Amino acid sequence: MPSSPAISPTFAALPTSPATTPDTQALQEHVRSGLTRTPKTLSSMYFYDEVGSRLFQQIMQLPEYYPTRTEFGLMTEHRHAIAAALMPANGVPLHLLELGAGDGLKTKILLRELLSQQANFTYAPVDISPSALDELRQSLEQELPELRVQPLTAEYTAALPTLREQPGRKAVLFLGSNIGNFLPADRLQFLRQLAQPLAPDDRLFVGFDLRKDPRVIQAAYDDAQGVTAAFNLNLLHRLNRELGADFQVDQWQHFAQYNPLDGAMRSFLVSRRAQQVHVAALGQSFAFEAWEAIHTENSYKFTLPQIEALAAEAGLQVLEVFTDEQAWFADVLLAPVGK
Repeated sequence: MPSSPAISPTFAALPTSPATTPDTQALQEHVRSGLTRTPKTLSSMYFYDEVGSRLFQQIMQLPEYYPTRTEFGLMTEHRHAIAAALMPANGVPLHLLELGAGDGLKTKILLRELLSQQANFTYAPVDISPSALDELRQSLEQELPELRVQPLTAEYTAALPTLREQPGRKAVLFLGSNIGNFLPADRLQFLRQLAQPLAPDDRLFVGFDLRKDPRVIQAAYDDAQGVTAAFNLNLLHRLNRELGADFQVDQWQHFAQYNPLDGAMRSFLVSRRAQQVHVAALGQSFAFEAWEAIHTENSYKFTLPQIEALAAEAGLQVLEVFTDEQAWFADVLLAPVGK
């Protein structure tokens, strides 16, 4: 599950760019493609309408959902070292660009630390949701009025080229466990995209959810209160609202399963009975057999050797790894090589 509405993105279920803006036209084509596949699939990038974003805020507060609080804790513990690792020497300006900024909960830890060290920096949060960015801007104005903020409503591929225009060191933040939402080939391609506009002195700071007790992971994506189920099922409500679909949502159920062999947490929407669903915006109906599934999300978990190998393949080197005491999560500082 993405840890912020960037999430926002992913993109693992279909070969959809994580930077694709989820407008109605794109949603229509995505649904047409995804529901005519075998097996059927929809991307979790479409989880984050207004209702979905609120539900995800609730998920982050659940006792079972460890990623947010674990990363929050490790960033709090290591905030001084992380800030020092990101800051360039001799007062050179730092341009901090965050992809899928969301509510900025964890990022504010770093921003406060950089301000306390009187760093010369600008924060540029990027999100595809104008309302999310506006809420973040307002909260930053209240909590950190001295902060220089340059919000950017854009898809990722549009935001990355702006780095070349910035003086000094550039650092790209991709926090949470968003990188785990990509299929392996897409993940490598995305990291290469992130590395492409970076100079040797620039930095990339990425969050990775690490492998751990499978039961802990399973519970995080299938909580006892059913909030994660509501979050997944809201995708069907969204298709009803925006595309005139007639999903009978009570005839569907959320199912999540973790595979410790490949480190993939997979989520599905499962049809409780044989049924036909009509999508008015497409002028098309889709047949579902009893207990047929729509694959909606992947969330891969990693080992540290995997991260090292992935970085090397993407043309990056691992400079530092920051983890919590249980080694459940890692925020990894990367730099481009061979430039």
